[in-house]
Amino acid sequence: MVSSQQQDGVHDLRSALERLRENPGQLIETDRAVDPIAELAGVYRYVGAGGTVVRPTRIGPAMMFNNVTGYPDARVLVGLMASRERVGLLLDAPPRRLTQHMGQAIRDAISPVDVGPEKARCQEVVHRADDPGFDLRKILPAPTNTEKDAGPYFCLGLVLSSDPEGEKGTDVTIHRLCVQGKDEMTIFFAPGRHIDAFRKKAEAQGKPLAVSVNMGLDPAIHIGACFEAPTTPYGYDELAIAGGLRGRPVELVDCLTVGEKCIAAAEVVIEGEILPDVRQAEDQNTHTGHAMPEFPGYDGPANSALPVMKVTAITTRRDPVLQTLVGPGEEHVSLVGIPTEASIYNACDAAMPGFVTEVYAHSAGGGKFLAVIKVKKTSAFDDGRARQAALVALGTYAEVKNIILVDEDVDIFDTDDVLWAMQTRMQGDMDIIIVPGIAGHVLDPSQTPEYDPRLPAKGVTAKTIFDATAPYALRDDFVRAQFREVDPSLWAPELFPDAAGTSGPDAESGDDSPRRASTTRGKSSQHD
Repeated sequence: MVSSQQQDGVHDLRSALERLRENPGQLIETDRAVDPIAELAGVYRYVGAGGTVVRPTRIGPAMMFNNVTGYPDARVLVGLMASRERVGLLLDAPPRRLTQHMGQAIRDAISPVDVGPEKARCQEVVHRADDPGFDLRKILPAPTNTEKDAGPYFCLGLVLSSDPEGEKGTDVTIHRLCVQGKDEMTIFFAPGRHIDAFRKKAEAQGKPLAVSVNMGLDPAIHIGACFEAPTTPYGYDELAIAGGLRGRPVELVDCLTVGEKCIAAAEVVIEGEILPDVRQAEDQNTHTGHAMPEFPGYDGPANSALPVMKVTAITTRRDPVLQTLVGPGEEHVSLVGIPTEASIYNACDAAMPGFVTEVYAHSAGGGKFLAVIKVKKTSAFDDGRARQAALVALGTYAEVKNIILVDEDVDIFDTDDVLWAMQTRMQGDMDIIIVPGIAGHVLDPSQTPEYDPRLPAKGVTAKTIFDATAPYALRDDFVRAQFREVDPSLWAPELFPDAAGTSGPDAESGDDSPRRASTTRGKSSQHD
């Protein structure tokens, strides 16, 4: 639970921005005109995108664009959660402890509550689809990431909907939404998404599914919504995790034009219905053949037939901030990776308490495909338990593709250290375990029958465990060279401003070391 002081802190997007303004180097703003079509993302690629974005890139500050071409009243924010350090600032937790912090939020979950229209800040300005001249494309500046995108996208739209049969409650999920016309968007569902199950139920009855798309939120809501089954099973409302993170419930209000709820403090809400038995090509207006850059770092093919959302209204706060992300960037890693870590950590801790001490959903896998797991061996039997932990992880988070196991003396957030362990504590014919033909993720271009004809369908893959832990019986042969402990600030105070009076840098102090080793070696990289 958080303190009363923290409860008075970050509670919506605007208070999150104030938190960043209080911490130098975490937010920059520009009044220079920027085109939302490809240019905005092109700028942020250099400023702070990170992740699997094509190099050169770096992990940098969040960025507010105050002068968006064609939208004189619009502001666009990108990169709010595009560094682990910044997520720690926004969630009141040290960056290296976010895994455990998120895991605790599941245990502390608080369900959302309905509030009256007097608290509906998201409805200060209302645009109804039946108003003369209504055009979604002229009201909100949906960006494109590249010149090849199928169209303008809302990339951080939290879709909220309810089971049409009333059995499985309400669900929230982030989906990519491509603007197709003045009141229509296509929506992409990866297999297994719970709102897609709601949609299929409604469609089987010949009925539309009412939804709200919520944008510009307290970051606790976005990141809490990124947990997946079995951690959050079908029927679990992920808004309760945001409640657990903040120690108070998320507030919901009734939509104005559809029978659904929306988030009261959202900057922007798009109300509408997913139509039954209607499909559109994702690139029907551009015919580029590409969708948009997704988290693996590729553009990916445009879908030929996606469900369609008919927009019935747009409501906003006064002077709203439209929040988006650069698809493959570090923000996606934070959004999905930290919940991935928490899910694996909690599952392993339940199965073998205290054995798994840290988990990192690595940037190279977009927060989904690659997990590094640190284990604490105390006996020869633990050689087998390490591999069992990897199997637990694969069963907990279906989209993980590769797992690297390391010992306690390895910094899982330092890619060079992890690769060192793989070079000195692993033999390929003994320590690599391959599990073929398992469900993975459809956005990985190698998980297709075209890549491997043995695969039965897109999104099926082989999964690999790399055991880079030292055998317990030989542990004395794998002790790293030990250096004298000193206070480095005595010799280089400009490099260690927080180390004065200590015997060395504190690895648990909440510094910005996580997610840096793979990106801090080139000229294009820098710390936040």
